[in-house]
This record gives sequence, structure tokens and C-alpha cells, in this order.
Amino acid sequence: MGNRLSKIYTRTGDDGTTGLGDGSRTPKDSVRVEAYGTVDEANSAIGIVLASDAVPPDVRNCLTEVQHDLFELGGELCIPGHSAVSAEFVDRLERDLDGFNDDLPRLKEFILPGGGPAAATCHLARTIVRRAERRVFTLSRTEDVRPEAIRYLNRLSDLLFVVARVLARAENGQEVLWNRERS
Repeated sequence: MGNRLSKIYTRTGDDGTTGLGDGSRTPKDSVRVEAYGTVDEANSAIGIVLASDAVPPDVRNCLTEVQHDLFELGGELCIPGHSAVSAEFVDRLERDLDGFNDDLPRLKEFILPGGGPAAATCHLARTIVRRAERRVFTLSRTEDVRPEAIRYLNRLSDLLFVVARVLARAENGQEVLWNRERS
């Protein structure tokens, strides 16, 4: 393991810059910092999902693995030129997604985010992942970003949608169907 933080504050960011993993400094509002910061935010939202007792063991294992993946992805984005997320990460998400989706009823309507506290939080995590995907794509327009990073986030948002449906059932919640003509 690399260096451990023994002191949390360094004062080096007081000038509006932050250190990247390669030792260089960049403005705190740079596209790169925004990208990996949003990945970190998504990871935190998934942590809130995992704080629920309603999360079944298979979902808990999957999302815990995702948290480790997101930490790796954040590192990849924080260190220009670094590779951490591979095609195998995306393949695993697709297998998990297919496995969870197999037991769900087919969707014939759009659903509104909700279904129970854990399910609703999972929907929130999904939207944060979508924002992270947009931020990483924006970064890719000006700097090298490996396509696996964008693919991973795209698949993760799909997985979180399906997991939210699983959690709604685990919480004995009800999926609310979108219906503009409701009474």
C-alpha cells in the first residue's frame, strides 16, 4: 500500500488547486476533478444504499464490489494516463445485471424513482452515476480517457436501475408506474 495519510489537512488546497495522483496540481473546478469527484459522490450514494438492512446479500456483495470498482475508477481519473478499469469490470456488471433482471417482471411502463427507502436511494445513486458518466465524457473531449471508464459508468447506471427494482421488492415496496393521465 502507498503512503498513508497521517495528517488530513495539508493547506496546499487553500489556493484553489488540488493535487492529482501524478503529483501535478490543477484547479479544483477542473473537468478532471469534477469527473472523479462525481465518481466519488456516486460511491458515497451507493454506501447509503448499503447502509439499509433491506439489501439482500447478493445485492450487498455486488454493490460492495462496485464500490471498490469506483474507487479504482476514481484513481484512474485522478492519475492522468493510469489504467485501472478493464473490460472485465464491464463484463461482470453485465452478468450481474442480467442475473438480477431475470427474476423481475418485464417493464411495460416507465417507473418513477421510489419503491422504498433503499430503492429510492439506489435510484438517486443511478442518477449520480449518469452525471459522472457525462462528466467523464466531457473530460474525454479534451484529454485521454479510456473507453472502459465510460462504458463502466453506462453499465453501472443500468445495473442500479435494475437493483432499485430488486430493492423495491425486498422492501415490500411498490413500483410507481408513470402515468400522465392519472386521476
